[in-house]
Amino acid sequence: MLSAFSSALRTPDLRKKLLFTVAIIGIYRLGATLPSPGVSYSNVQNCLKLTESAGNGVLNLLNLFSGGALLQLSVFALGIMPYITASIILQLLTVVIPRLEQLRKEGQSGQAKITQYTRYLTLGLAVLQASAFVALARTGQLFGNMCDQDNPAYQIIPENTGLPMWLTLTVLVMTMTAGTGVVMWLGELITDRGVGNGMSVLIFTSIAARLPGEGWSIKESSGTGKFLLVIALVLVIIALVVFIEQAQRRIPVQYAKRMIGRRMYGGTSTYIPLKVNQAGVVPVIFGSSLLYLPQLYLQFFDQNNLKSYQIWIQNNLVDPTSPIYIGLYFLLIIFFTYFYVSITFNPTEVAENMKKYGGFVPGIRPGKPTADYLDFILSRITLPGSLYLALISVLPNFFFIWLNQDQYMNFPFGGVAVLIMVGVGLETVKQIESQLMQRNYEGFLR
Repeated sequence: MLSAFSSALRTPDLRKKLLFTVAIIGIYRLGATLPSPGVSYSNVQNCLKLTESAGNGVLNLLNLFSGGALLQLSVFALGIMPYITASIILQLLTVVIPRLEQLRKEGQSGQAKITQYTRYLTLGLAVLQASAFVALARTGQLFGNMCDQDNPAYQIIPENTGLPMWLTLTVLVMTMTAGTGVVMWLGELITDRGVGNGMSVLIFTSIAARLPGEGWSIKESSGTGKFLLVIALVLVIIALVVFIEQAQRRIPVQYAKRMIGRRMYGGTSTYIPLKVNQAGVVPVIFGSSLLYLPQLYLQFFDQNNLKSYQIWIQNNLVDPTSPIYIGLYFLLIIFFTYFYVSITFNPTEVAENMKKYGGFVPGIRPGKPTADYLDFILSRITLPGSLYLALISVLPNFFFIWLNQDQYMNFPFGGVAVLIMVGVGLETVKQIESQLMQRNYEGFLR
């Protein structure tokens, strides 16, 4: 990996792409620390010191993706999460809406249209999410109701600014929505003029920005011994994630020879790579979102006068160290892994495309037998992939029990964070190596 980066730095055009990417990342981190108009940055810091936690449930996940900018209500507070949500929604709707499925089959022009729809949906979701987070910040629920909003020292959005509150809130929502649009544009700039995978690079940057500070907080609270042991375990987890992310089942495909005009086509052999982790991190996001619903339900009631069943929900479905919570999270990830793989990979469509171009799996008849064979292989490799995702995702919960329950919301070294960082790192290195290979081939052919 280091040799690929050193070779890229020695290549003039690749060096420009890397430096351009670094410059965009710098702008992104600047916007993540720039307070939005109407927000008291000093009061935000007071609430952060008071609560020590970094959000709850999905709020913690969103704060992770924004690099800690969400709880500060900065210009880039929403980060790239609205775009991720819009992309997932469009991908799911492609299976349901025939028009979107037709666009997906049209190639580059259809994909450009779907990308345009994704941008519009991103801005719409950004308005909704910004309004929700501003409302949570104004009532103090963004910090777990631990900041008394009647106290001027803890008011996130002060009322004595001299402007009508509705105007302040409107400007704040518009600023955060515009910040999402700028983040989306920065990601596309990295994709077009940088190293590629712009949205993924920005997510990687947000997660990596939190690691040093959170690691130091674990060292201060748990001691040097536990901190070093955590680092050793994290390195083992990263090695395991790299191994599984690279693992794939290659199904051989043979193409028959065909005469088209005066040219002979086909007669080649290739393979269909089916990854063990075919679903990525989407099942983890879905599972976290569902587990946030009980917590959202309890927020509508007085925490000091909860009924017996509400106390049970709080102790078993909200507490991340509860065995019921961990078991339910584990099962939800397995379910959503099978669900997402089933809607994103269509064995029947793949088999029909292979048959159309004269391709077949050796020993399997084209058409429905090939589709059944692909479905059988996919279901077999999805099981270890789902177990792997579930184990990696619930592993931080055991870290929280071992370290300290108070450290639950400040542990970015496991679960979805490691999955995203390793996946983006591997994909970025592949992009750089492929571009280096193209340039070497150009020199060789000359």
